[in-house]
Amino acid sequence: MKWLTHEVVTGVIVYAATEDPMAAIYSMAGAIVPDKVEGNPFQRRSLFGFRCAHRGWSHWPMLYLLIGGAALRGEEYLGLSLGTLGEIIFFMAVGALLHIAEDAICGKVPFITPTQKIGVKLFKVGSIREYIVALILIIGAYGIKIVLG
Repeated sequence: MKWLTHEVVTGVIVYAATEDPMAAIYSMAGAIVPDKVEGNPFQRRSLFGFRCAHRGWSHWPMLYLLIGGAALRGEEYLGLSLGTLGEIIFFMAVGALLHIAEDAICGKVPFITPTQKIGVKLFKVGSIREYIVALILIIGAYGIKIVLG
């Protein structure tokens, strides 16, 4: 998916689930993190200066589960008092996880290990089908919200 699609779909899903506009904004910022750390796709240089394949380690869900879990349970298990920063980190991790799930419907992403990839290709990135799928996901998020109350 394109970055804008990732941000919109992720923001709507998180807002529908939480009714918290700040959580939606934090998750929208996190929705571009997996691609952003890979760097410029035309140069294939990462944020850290080494070459990496698209949808490699930066798209590994376990990384964001650990980060989000640490932010959520940091005070309880690590003795950290993160407050609002913990909430920001947690929802950015949620955004990154949603990004990975969204990428899994338009290609393959890492799953259990950074090298084991799963996914389907329902559409080509940037195609009209991408926007139709995004609209379906948005309507689905609000449909579930209405049904579950």
